[in-house]
Amino acid sequence: MFYLSLSLAIGLAFQDAPVQTASATDTPPRREITLQERADIYMARKMYREAIETYQKAPPTALILNKIGIAYHQLTDLDSAQRYYMRAARMDAKYAEAINNLGTIYYARKSFRRAINEYKKVLRLKPDSASTWANLATAYFERKQFEQSTEAAQKALAIDPGVFENRGTGGTVVQERSVGDRATYHYYMAKTYAKNGRTIEALLYIRKALEEGFKEKKKFAEEPEFAGLQEDPEFIRIMAMEQKSL
Repeated sequence: MFYLSLSLAIGLAFQDAPVQTASATDTPPRREITLQERADIYMARKMYREAIETYQKAPPTALILNKIGIAYHQLTDLDSAQRYYMRAARMDAKYAEAINNLGTIYYARKSFRRAINEYKKVLRLKPDSASTWANLATAYFERKQFEQSTEAAQKALAIDPGVFENRGTGGTVVQERSVGDRATYHYYMAKTYAKNGRTIEALLYIRKALEEGFKEKKKFAEEPEFAGLQEDPEFIRIMAMEQKSL
């Protein structure tokens, strides 16, 4: 009989055994997403009711309550949105985002004085909040406090040059840009951008103001903020056009 030595037998056994190697396609198990993350996905997809239901299953932190408020806000359910913003602010008196969002509720209801008060509370907590400075500017505008509106807009632009081009919500902050007298609002925006040397934006808002029916066209030629635009070819072309053809 022929016998293998023990060492040889062990070697052959290892040789015949399949080699276990890590596959390039092997991936670690995925982490299960949290309720907040799932609700955030619903928000991104504009599935606001599903987002609300999911947020409500999570622990009710100030952040979660504020996000529920935003979801109701997007559904134009202002009563529910206000209730959740107030709950968030009561839970954390320094939660600036919820206070800002409460201000936007007052703004939507044309309670501009109350909106201004809320925005000022935010700015005492977060003086570098560009979106709140911009919200404050629009609230002042609606009260026809044009000088204060322009000052607030200048501060917003100094912090974030693109703040007025942003729309909707900024994460947990609601931005309010709707105004009643759009023609006059665009005139003041043109003035603000011109003062900041932002020619492209200034020209855009001049065009918008005239398209919306701004009647005092001569102001664009007479006011000192627009002095730097007088030789600009696009400015000259806009000024030469009839308003109805803009």
